[in-house]
Amino acid sequence: MYNETLDLILEKKLIVILRNVEESKLIPLQDALYAQGVQCIEVTFDQKRPDGVEATARAIRMLKEHRSEMAVGAGTVLTEAQLDAAFAAGAAFIISPDSNREIIRATREYGMVSMPGAMTPTEIINAYRWGASIVKVFPAGDLGTSYFRSLKGPINHVPLSAVGSIDHVNMEAFYREGVVCFGIGSHIVKKDMLAENDFEAIGYNARLYTEQIERWNT
Repeated sequence: MYNETLDLILEKKLIVILRNVEESKLIPLQDALYAQGVQCIEVTFDQKRPDGVEATARAIRMLKEHRSEMAVGAGTVLTEAQLDAAFAAGAAFIISPDSNREIIRATREYGMVSMPGAMTPTEIINAYRWGASIVKVFPAGDLGTSYFRSLKGPINHVPLSAVGSIDHVNMEAFYREGVVCFGIGSHIVKKDMLAENDFEAIGYNARLYTEQIERWNT
């Protein structure tokens, strides 16, 4: 599972982030994204929600059972309890906002792709040393493309993901600086569209990204 998931992420280069999506909207949302070429979905844990672990695990299981060909992962993973629940639900990858050595190692022991968050060179190198598959640099948009260009001098062996304030307009500039994949949330799954069940419009948003990536891959 590990190699297949990592290869899919590196090929498709886009992980759509689902945050606080009602259960009744998960499947039609997944179908709309899949129809426009999305193959990787991240379901985030809500740290403030009392039943957040159970709800996120349930969402991952629903999405995985509906479309087993897609890579469904868990995001904002901060605790081993969240990691265990995500694995039991069938998550293929784990994404965190920070770099926790124990979470990274446990993720790899489970056979899942590990994408911890980091910003500084020390954090990035440590995360990769501890077993990260890809290191998520956040907040990428605030740091800018020049930051990635500088990182790639001494740290050109670490695969980097860009998350935060990335959209279909600036995405290619980050790709040209060596970013291997992107996590996109609210620029695709817009709250007003989701509230109105306008899944077709959300799919159109996704297509703005997948079309670009298809061009890069040709």
